[in-house]
Amino acid sequence: MSKPYLELGKILVIIPTYNEIDNIDIAIAGVRIATPEIDILIADDNSPDGTGKRADEIAAIDHHVKVLHRAGKEGLGAAYLASFAWAKNQGYDVVVEMDADGSHRPVDLPALLNALVDADVVLGSRWIKGGRVVNWPKHREFLSRGGNLYTKLWLGMPISDATGGFRAFRIGALDAIGLDAVESQGYCFQVDMAWRASQAMQRIIEVPIVFVERERGESKMDQAIVQEALKRVTRWGISKRKSDLARLFGRRN
Repeated sequence: MSKPYLELGKILVIIPTYNEIDNIDIAIAGVRIATPEIDILIADDNSPDGTGKRADEIAAIDHHVKVLHRAGKEGLGAAYLASFAWAKNQGYDVVVEMDADGSHRPVDLPALLNALVDADVVLGSRWIKGGRVVNWPKHREFLSRGGNLYTKLWLGMPISDATGGFRAFRIGALDAIGLDAVESQGYCFQVDMAWRASQAMQRIIEVPIVFVERERGESKMDQAIVQEALKRVTRWGISKRKSDLARLFGRRN
């Protein structure tokens, strides 16, 4: 495969971890094989199972692997925001969000990065042509499809998978988004980032990916995360409609 993404500059794949000792070696090895030229940042939330320690051991023998040790479990959004700040301070031009549990296939990473050559933000999508999920129960697929349809219609975003967590950003796009205002966690963090990127008029492209359900460890998804997303999307939608009406009546007056 050709590698137009090498023109993008310094690239960092961010992998947040909490109790991923069974997956960390596989996750790092997969990225190193798929994209050997780029760096990896393991952002560990003080995992009691030793994930952070294992990441340090790998980093000691591979200069492409970096480790950010955080004080404790503060949520996915906080881990990514801290990692984005770290990446900017270190002079990276592109950051990638990627799960540690094997659900995001490293083999799909070059396609995301190559698409970024013509975009500001690239979203790995399960729900466009060519995308799919593997080993998901029907109720979970229904929840994800339904949540994304609700988000798409309520916010008016032309995005089919706003909740996916496999995505790439130019650093300039993160600056345009305004990360200081992002407070969402978990499932909703991804919607928040996509929404703000859309509002900031960033060029967004969706690329099909295959999402594979984790085989090892426990999922971090819970009902509270889903409820947070529903409440925030509804609030953003109401705010958008009020703003749209204000502009409409303002023009008429």
